[in-house]
Amino acid sequence: MAEVRARVELNVGQHSNIPAEIISFSGLKDGQEHVALVFNRADEQQVPLIRMHSECLTGDVFHSSRCDCGEQLNECIETMHQQGGILLYLRQEGRGIGLYNKIDAYVLQSQGMNTYEANNHLGFEDDLRDFSDAVLMLQALGLEHVKLMTNNPRKLKALRSAGITVDEVIGTQAHVKAGVSGNEHYLKTKIQHGAHMLDIKKISKAE
Repeated sequence: MAEVRARVELNVGQHSNIPAEIISFSGLKDGQEHVALVFNRADEQQVPLIRMHSECLTGDVFHSSRCDCGEQLNECIETMHQQGGILLYLRQEGRGIGLYNKIDAYVLQSQGMNTYEANNHLGFEDDLRDFSDAVLMLQALGLEHVKLMTNNPRKLKALRSAGITVDEVIGTQAHVKAGVSGNEHYLKTKIQHGAHMLDIKKISKAE
């Protein structure tokens, strides 16, 4: 598998001009343009911190109140700015259903369905994501041992099933947005239905 690298600077959260190296790959399976961002030469660390972040245009760019994706992304970048890390940015909008279908799911959520029920109503499974390309990206970077930043047990299982040793799992915070259009119900649904490793007590206290 071939890769191409370029230096970039990011502006996120309270930080500006965060240096990172962005890497593109050829030979991935699903045809999507996934990229890796390497902070502080983390690909040279013995056991680097990594995050597999699925693209969320509404959350990452427009800071939607319905999810916590943008806040998790910012937290990840700020953490990796401090200690190094590798962010795999995966083009898997809406847990794999795509942007337009996700907007349709938003309409159903406004009518009372949760995020999984809405996807199911549209004819999709709970989660269509396949993390095999993320595995290929890590292998291309020569990584066999990692620390994984996630709350999602499916991502942990995907790496371990592919033979990548995960020495430590580091969760992100519970980024709660209160109000009628907030994300408390979304976060609780991820815990109860998707077995995400978030602290339900912290979410309850924020209500």
